[in-house]
Amino acid sequence: MVFDFSFWRYAFRQHALVRHLQEAKMRHFGRRLAWIWLIGLLVFAVREIWGLGTAGLTPILAAGQWDTYTIARWTSLLGTLVWAVLYLAFHTYIIALLFRLFMRMPWRAALVMQAYAVSLLIFEKALILAVFSALGYTVLLSFLSLGPLAATFLHEPFLILFFNQLTIITALIIGIQYRYARAFTTWKPWLILTVLILAHIVGALITASMSYVPFDDILTGFMERGGSVE
Repeated sequence: MVFDFSFWRYAFRQHALVRHLQEAKMRHFGRRLAWIWLIGLLVFAVREIWGLGTAGLTPILAAGQWDTYTIARWTSLLGTLVWAVLYLAFHTYIIALLFRLFMRMPWRAALVMQAYAVSLLIFEKALILAVFSALGYTVLLSFLSLGPLAATFLHEPFLILFFNQLTIITALIIGIQYRYARAFTTWKPWLILTVLILAHIVGALITASMSYVPFDDILTGFMERGGSVE
């Protein structure tokens, strides 16, 4: 038995998709995944072009170094696209591989699961960009996360950044991964849920730690040094 994968057809019918994956061979998944990646790259590029995360380059523009600023923006865009590829590859293939290795989940099922997880992450980034564009300014904390709530009673920046990584989308992704892990592995439900929650907490801690790396300052310093060379 063979079935054709359709992203939207199964987006809200995950139980049917799980059943089909268990009973039949899937076709046309690769091209759907390619579209997800293409949309993801576009979202990352638009965020960069709009200026999200490029505040560190403003001093170059304010100094009137137009050529240096232009090169810096193009370099930043290229870096963003490279990062987008790594980001999408990690969340699509590396996470799927971890499920395959540690939970013995079938590779194809793990890939399908992560395709929906990646789609949610892309949707989150696109939604935040749309809201920021409508407002005309950005804020450090995501309105979809626990970050704003944590900022009301916590004074440690790292903890606020940590809670900022725990979003509504995180909960939805855990729900999807839990459904697939229950269907395709022999692990006990409580163990699956515990491992998933702990894994996302560890991921949030790592991401919060990376927020302390001054990537914008590094790029700005590099471009300023490059621009000063006669």
